[in-house]
Amino acid sequence: MSPFVAELTGTALLITLGCGVVANVILDKTKGNKGGLIAITFGWAVAVFTGVYASAAVSGAHLNPAVTVGLAVEGSFEWSKVPAYLLAQMLGAMIGAFLVWLAYKQHFDATQDPDLKLGTFCTDAAIESPVHNFITETIGTFVLVLGVLLLSKPEMKLGALDALPVALLVLGIGLSLGGPTGYAINPARDLGPRIMHAILPIKNKRDSNWGYAWLPVIAPITGGVLAALLFKFVLQS
Repeated sequence: MSPFVAELTGTALLITLGCGVVANVILDKTKGNKGGLIAITFGWAVAVFTGVYASAAVSGAHLNPAVTVGLAVEGSFEWSKVPAYLLAQMLGAMIGAFLVWLAYKQHFDATQDPDLKLGTFCTDAAIESPVHNFITETIGTFVLVLGVLLLSKPEMKLGALDALPVALLVLGIGLSLGGPTGYAINPARDLGPRIMHAILPIKNKRDSNWGYAWLPVIAPITGGVLAALLFKFVLQS
């Protein structure tokens, strides 16, 4: 695989399994209906593990524009490669969201609540407050990117399980910081599926909440850049 294909494939796997567990928990008439936050956070952790494991050897398994931009700011990734990685991540996220819709088509049809249908694709605030929501997403992504930078050069190797520390990090972020905003912590994860919600023929769907859509894009980038700057100028000095 080329790095572009690896990022696309890894992100598609990430979103298929991640948004898939959300669909299983919140849509009507599924086997996992009302599984709760624990099921969702563990599902996303497995999604991250799978995506990272599938793409790490070829592309470095960014799977997230905040990680890509953060690594470029930190200096370990070339800025010239950033646009291709971001495009691959967005396309992968859209493909993953499409596959979830296809797999759960009957359950989208059976679910009456349009908010639940939207929640399968993208995030929203539990208590709407742009300032506080922005801070929450920034902190969550700051922890993610700083953790990725610190975990990327471990002295102890896990072989085929090298993807596990990042998956556990995302699990921890979801359990600890996921309540206020649903922990997008990844612009492609939120924006790609939100676009698919807008264009797919979903029965009785609502609008795609574009008024909120900027926040899970800008806040994660902000958190990623802040983490990269701290790592570069403080932790490495």
